[in-house]
Amino acid sequence: MTREAKVLVPRLRFPEFESAGNWRKLRLVDVADKNTKWSFIGGPFGSNLKSSDYVSEGIRVIQLQNIGDAEFVDDYKIFTSYEKADELQSNNIYPGEIILSKMGDPVGRACLIPDTNHRYVMCSDGIRLVVDEKQYIKYFIYVLINSTHFRLLVENTATGSTRKRIGLDDLKNLPLQIPSAPEQQKIADCLGSLDDMITAEGRKLDALRQHKQGLMQQLFPEPGETVPKLRFPEFRNASEWQEKQLGKISEILMCKRIFASQTNLKGGVPFYKIGTLGGEPDAFISKSLFEKYKSKYNFPRFGEILITCSGTIGRCLAYDGNEAYFQDSNIVWIDNPTREVSNEFLLNVLSNVNWSALNSTTITRIYGPDLRGLAITFPRSKFEQKRIADCLGLLDNLIAAESRKLEVLRKHKQGLMQQLFPSLEAKWQT
Repeated sequence: MTREAKVLVPRLRFPEFESAGNWRKLRLVDVADKNTKWSFIGGPFGSNLKSSDYVSEGIRVIQLQNIGDAEFVDDYKIFTSYEKADELQSNNIYPGEIILSKMGDPVGRACLIPDTNHRYVMCSDGIRLVVDEKQYIKYFIYVLINSTHFRLLVENTATGSTRKRIGLDDLKNLPLQIPSAPEQQKIADCLGSLDDMITAEGRKLDALRQHKQGLMQQLFPEPGETVPKLRFPEFRNASEWQEKQLGKISEILMCKRIFASQTNLKGGVPFYKIGTLGGEPDAFISKSLFEKYKSKYNFPRFGEILITCSGTIGRCLAYDGNEAYFQDSNIVWIDNPTREVSNEFLLNVLSNVNWSALNSTTITRIYGPDLRGLAITFPRSKFEQKRIADCLGLLDNLIAAESRKLEVLRKHKQGLMQQLFPSLEAKWQT
């Protein structure tokens, strides 16, 4: 097997390696440790690990949801028995090893297994990679797998229209471009230092969010109570808070339905769906259609609260007044003309709702009656509402600033990776 005559060097290279020549081209499977059994293997077939195999404690199962984009997501925890884990020994995975996802989003993402347990069992859509650390720097391979160049290659190789999937054989044969071990180490050290900064900023952000959560527990009454534990001095002798259903103080409205044929990808007025609310839109409607619908149908006013009712349910934000259109029934807003409860105060109340407690089943959608029947507890004094909203707003501003700082670091790392790794243009030839 030979290679096309392509220049396999990155655009940005450390001075000591500028004359080191081309990077070598290998397959992903070539970096696996040949001396470790099952060093490149997928998870068990679905029939080999069923929901009936789950137990309350034992060996943790790494689920698809745990495989984040270059980070391990620790929110989802299920376990199987020691006996079942032993039976699935070929699908066990251990701390410090790399796990990749065969399914989106995005497909081919990878993270490192944490050291909180001595071993784990992979889900069916996980892939274990044990790097041969005698020849390759593990962290370099890890960041290379998560680079834009390699991710694009995985995306183009994967199949499926709604959710991409890549097979084990396809993945193992994808090409990697590898420099010498010293250059691998230099790149790993550079990107590793950025990762340390990103981790530190992430901890600051988590601490701010936890602080806000703890403060809100003090500033709002416990369920069944009418006075919070912590009250600003000027309101300590004020009356008890009152409770009303959200439907008694406001109305729940939505935009007129927009069909896919009425949207475009080029530009116009942003059309926000549940996955893009609060971020970058991936669809638009024409200015003329926006003006027509805005003049004839319901439309939020500045400051009114938008809330997602499907997907990631209960995500709230205040409408900023910019031209935008919102996906009907999936994104609704709280029409609040009387302002008995201010929008600023209400935003904090709704952001703190435990939506899963609305009923005993798993919540996949919020319906109008759910929102209208939601009990809202609030102080009668508009000044006390404002005092609480202003206090929490200051924390929100700090959280937003820290989030932007974290995003800048992540984008800087992504841009640097694009410079430090060659593009994957060369192809294998037989």
